[in-house]
Amino acid sequence: MDRSHLPLNALRAFEVAARQGSFTSAAIELRVSQAAISHQILGLEDLLGVQLFLRTPRGLLLTDEAKALFPILTESFDRIGQILDRFGDGRYRETLHLGVVNTFAVGWLLPRLGSFHAQHPGIEVRVATNNNRVDLPKEGLDMAIRFGDGRWPGLDAQPLMDAPLSPLCAPDIASDLTSPADLARHTLLRSYRADEWALWFRAAGGKTPVLDGPIFDSSVVMADVAEMGQGIALLPVPMFSARLAAHRLFRPFAVEVATGRYWLTMLSSRSESPAMRIFRDWLRTEIAEPQHKASAHGSTAWRQGSRSRPA
Repeated sequence: MDRSHLPLNALRAFEVAARQGSFTSAAIELRVSQAAISHQILGLEDLLGVQLFLRTPRGLLLTDEAKALFPILTESFDRIGQILDRFGDGRYRETLHLGVVNTFAVGWLLPRLGSFHAQHPGIEVRVATNNNRVDLPKEGLDMAIRFGDGRWPGLDAQPLMDAPLSPLCAPDIASDLTSPADLARHTLLRSYRADEWALWFRAAGGKTPVLDGPIFDSSVVMADVAEMGQGIALLPVPMFSARLAAHRLFRPFAVEVATGRYWLTMLSSRSESPAMRIFRDWLRTEIAEPQHKASAHGSTAWRQGSRSRPA
């Protein structure tokens, strides 16, 4: 059917009636009379040459023809509404729904989001943090930044940043550590990934002590506990460079182990929107140079911390 002949009012009346399951409810939503809804539906049925509703004592039932038409109209009207919403403040804006693992959100992304918004005022990034467990379609997310090996079924994963793990602790504890074996005298804080400490001790050439410290599902919380002097945390060093620079945390040993990296993920079946492409490119640009500086900054903090440990 030619676009100029599309019965838009009748299609809108049909979509609402099909969704509500009632001409009366459709009339209330559209703020017209029930007779107007009925008239629009009858006109659409005459135009298409098919019956769209079966009227039963239990209400309206959709015919097979209506079942084919209904989801197409619902999706189309939803997309039109979403586009119009972007003009709500008098200018066009696109919204990007982003899921981010807590550590990356606090340690890297959130301090830089202001820069992104300044460069791209037409894109609003809505961040939802998580503990690395995320379901993009269920949570209505366009993209997600997560930690791991990049192998997630149904997702396209693009590498963002390496995040090697190394022990971090408070200054008082750092002063008591001269070799990896000294760690056994302290509480070793653990994440839900049970093999991390064993991998680090293997890289350090030492024996893994008995691990009975508390378990956390957030590296940020684990860093807070370590900073309070309540244990030693195995953490992704680049995410805590600010605390290292401020001497709130110390890195007693240079040994590190890689158990994964941060990835930008999206559904393999989904096409990339302009906002998604712009955000992806911005991430890559920001990470390319500043990451080297942040890593160097963190290493410097460790060396300074090692020299300034209390006796």
